[in-house]
Amino acid sequence: MLLTGARPGEVLREWLPEGITVTQAAEELHMARPTLSKVLNGQAGVSAVRARRLAAWLGTSPDMWVKMQAAYDLWQQARKVRLPNIQPMQRAA
Repeated sequence: MLLTGARPGEVLREWLPEGITVTQAAEELHMARPTLSKVLNGQAGVSAVRARRLAAWLGTSPDMWVKMQAAYDLWQQARKVRLPNIQPMQRAA
């Protein structure tokens, strides 16, 4: 389910039950409403603590959310910064 360029908050929106408000979801997650809103709007990422809460609530694994965040972060960084020409390290035989 790791989608290149997909923000975890976008994916989370799809997982939220129909008709639930951000306030209700935040209460069930024991999370501040502004924090959840920031995640959903892409202004904050999914930390390890948030991943554990989401996993417990949605029946997923924390790894799924952490990996999704890492994949998004790498995708964003690769779009913005070109790496210099780094040569592989030569290991002694």
